[in-house]
Amino acid sequence: MTDPISDMLTRIRNANMIRRDCVDIPASKIKQEILKIMKNEGYIEEYKEIPDNKQGIIRVYLKYGALKQKVINNLVRESKSSRRVYKSAKDVEKVCGGFGSAIYSTSKGILCDKECRRLKIGGELICTVS
Repeated sequence: MTDPISDMLTRIRNANMIRRDCVDIPASKIKQEILKIMKNEGYIEEYKEIPDNKQGIIRVYLKYGALKQKVINNLVRESKSSRRVYKSAKDVEKVCGGFGSAIYSTSKGILCDKECRRLKIGGELICTVS
């Protein structure tokens, strides 16, 4: 696997497509930070780390509406290993008119687009969620 973040997003996208309650992902700190932002923004219910003899597993509990409507409609990996996408502080823009979120890797850590605009910093655009 060359891009673990892309793998995580694809697992979440596929589980969301068939309306699963949870999905298991190999653990890492950057994945936990991305999931923390997704939880704070209201795209997932919960996530927890399950220890095992290897690197650990993160179990992500997906969120749906009252009639099983999807909360995550679009989940796109923007910056790839073949093409990195960087945005300066003035180029950090809203996703879907403010209804979506962009996740950035900055010098202050992994932040959402709202925090980047508030702190006036840019960075590498990891993914967009709407």
